[in-house]
Amino acid sequence: MRDKEALYWSGKNGRVRCELCPHMCVLEDSQFGLCNARQNVKGLLVSKSYGLISAISIDPVEKKPLYHFYPGSKTLSFGGYGCNFKCGFCQNFSVSQIKPKNDHFLLPEDALYFALEKNIRLISYTYNEPLINYEWIFEMFVQARKRSMQNILVTNGYINEVPLKRLAEFTDAANVDLKAFNNDFYKKNCGGTLEPVLKTIELLYKEKVHIELTNLLIDGQNTDIKEFEKMIDFIASLSDAIPLHLSRYFPNYNFKDTRTKEETLKNFYNLAKEKLKYVYLGNFDNIVYESTFCKKCGNCLIARDGYEVTVNCKNPAICPECGSKNNIIL
Repeated sequence: MRDKEALYWSGKNGRVRCELCPHMCVLEDSQFGLCNARQNVKGLLVSKSYGLISAISIDPVEKKPLYHFYPGSKTLSFGGYGCNFKCGFCQNFSVSQIKPKNDHFLLPEDALYFALEKNIRLISYTYNEPLINYEWIFEMFVQARKRSMQNILVTNGYINEVPLKRLAEFTDAANVDLKAFNNDFYKKNCGGTLEPVLKTIELLYKEKVHIELTNLLIDGQNTDIKEFEKMIDFIASLSDAIPLHLSRYFPNYNFKDTRTKEETLKNFYNLAKEKLKYVYLGNFDNIVYESTFCKKCGNCLIARDGYEVTVNCKNPAICPECGSKNNIIL
């Protein structure tokens, strides 16, 4: 394990305050933050997760999920350890809810060399919460940009404005997990709050990062129709062209609720489509709800059958039928 002095913190009399995310953890000597990745080491805040890799995988970019950012392309995905949320329904709890393991260490230059060897230009930071590994991913972002690679952030969006703004300069695309539009849901089920996530989405949009959003629908937990309508209004107030992925929940980790009903998925899909141009259903095997259609004439621009992708338009995503431009980066 190679400790790295953390960014964004202050300290006094041996205690430190981490200022990376809204938790603002105050730590005594040897104490870890809520994220399990940052520790007070003799009055110095240290990243214990720097360069420690839990997973490396070559994925379809659609798996992030990103449907409007180089569709049909491959991305090299890196995962680390820890998370600043404690979601009871986490799909990646085996790496997100533990302290870093000293199994696989990669410097940023070595990680990017691996991508170059594989001739992959899209780099994704995913699986656990990448923002808590800020020091490593920031170095990755800067070096990837120098090599004309694209940086993809898959995140819960729980970060303070100053470090986010610095990172946004080097961020090409992001999928932000908007878990609910209810602060009590965030407090009870995630150990966080809603407002910082909304601010992250707003800042990334303002900084012209390509954004897509994911909402995991759990029957009876975050499926209040009025709250969902407020979520859609929030997204549409930024842009009705932001893609929204409504994902089907399956029992996992500490949540034992039954999987999301098909009726719920279709109802919320139709509600979202009233104000948003691009809405998709995830974990739901149906090509109609996975494919991208022209916002004006309904022509199929990108056909998806699982991860089999057929692109039927050319840059800059002009519909061959009606000539209208769509919000897709090819």
